[in-house]
Amino acid sequence: MTIPASMQAIIVKQPGKNSSLELTTLALPTANAEQLLIKVAAAGVNRADLVQRQGLYPPPAGESDVLGLEVAGTVVAAPAHLQHWQGKQVFGLVPGGGYAEYAVLHHQHAMLLPEGFTMVQAAATAEVFLTAYQLLFLHGQIQAKQKVLIHAGASGVGTAAIQLAKFFGAEVAVTASTDEKLALCKQLGADITINYKQQRFEQILAQLWPKGANLVLDPVAGDYVQREIAILALDAKIVLYAMMGGRRLPELDLAPLFKQRGHIICSTLRNRSDVYKADLTKQFIANCGAALTAGKLQPVIQQQYHWHQAAEAHQLMASNQTQGKLVLRF
Repeated sequence: MTIPASMQAIIVKQPGKNSSLELTTLALPTANAEQLLIKVAAAGVNRADLVQRQGLYPPPAGESDVLGLEVAGTVVAAPAHLQHWQGKQVFGLVPGGGYAEYAVLHHQHAMLLPEGFTMVQAAATAEVFLTAYQLLFLHGQIQAKQKVLIHAGASGVGTAAIQLAKFFGAEVAVTASTDEKLALCKQLGADITINYKQQRFEQILAQLWPKGANLVLDPVAGDYVQREIAILALDAKIVLYAMMGGRRLPELDLAPLFKQRGHIICSTLRNRSDVYKADLTKQFIANCGAALTAGKLQPVIQQQYHWHQAAEAHQLMASNQTQGKLVLRF
């Protein structure tokens, strides 16, 4: 196919509380010797995109400031030593640039489209499943029959984490804001569901898990952390991967954490090295690739939009009414 010199992309105007999205024309991204040029067919929408719009989550140095952290599409150009990728349908993490007709993807971050997957499904997979895999296994080292509490269970990462934890034999409790969201979590395999607007998760779990939780996946932070410390098992871990409830931990009492030899881990993925992301991708495919193909692990997609409707997708995500993923279709 003929590759044009320019492309359409969506950029952020006036980053901050008054930001807007604008369709514009940009030069195609330049691939380096380790990257593939992808004709984008679909791109995932993530809460990180909203944070970047606010000017609070800039891309790593030297990377595209176009929004979008995951893409699915077709390889249309590859370096000579990577020609075996030419024409392949792939998906994977990008450090930026997903909201555009073309994007560059490191070849060690590229995953072949699982058999039976659509491009939309693939675009909804990389960010949430790789994030959840990192949280559960690289940080949390969760094992079969251990207990994990997953906050925001109906979110993209939450729905992926429930499936992964159950697939590897853990017991799962989740929190969410509505009975509808909790029903989805139950359908995905959650053993315990807690409506955090009606119940205190630490009170429920103190009764149901008297020996405590081995792992907590927390995108909330704020005052949740002290409440989580109260329900930790010995040597348990709290992994913070966002700060939706605030960046400060009010009146944190560390004594209970010391008593349980507990760990608090702060996790990000976007600013990790290419080597780290390559290893994470390799591990995920080795351990979960067959399950994707078999349909045992699947992204939960609430809605897909034409990519020119990205602003509408952002409005829905900002409302906190989402269940699973939103995807832009090209």
